[in-house]
Amino acid sequence: MVIFLKTNIKQLRQEKGLSQQELAKLVGVTRQTINALENARYNPSLLLAYNITKILGGEHIEDVFIISEDD
Repeated sequence: MVIFLKTNIKQLRQEKGLSQQELAKLVGVTRQTINALENARYNPSLLLAYNITKILGGEHIEDVFIISEDD
């Protein structure tokens, strides 16, 4: 079994009218980190996932970050 982390960051970020750079500044990371998260190339720390969720208006981390399994 392989576990994948997908995100809704891009969609939620665009709905809020934020650029990758603006979101990065708000959560204290680089634009490249936000890009890597949006493209499922990076798994965030719990604190970063929490901060992104709060900035994007989610109530739960699962609103932004989706874990899927591939058997």
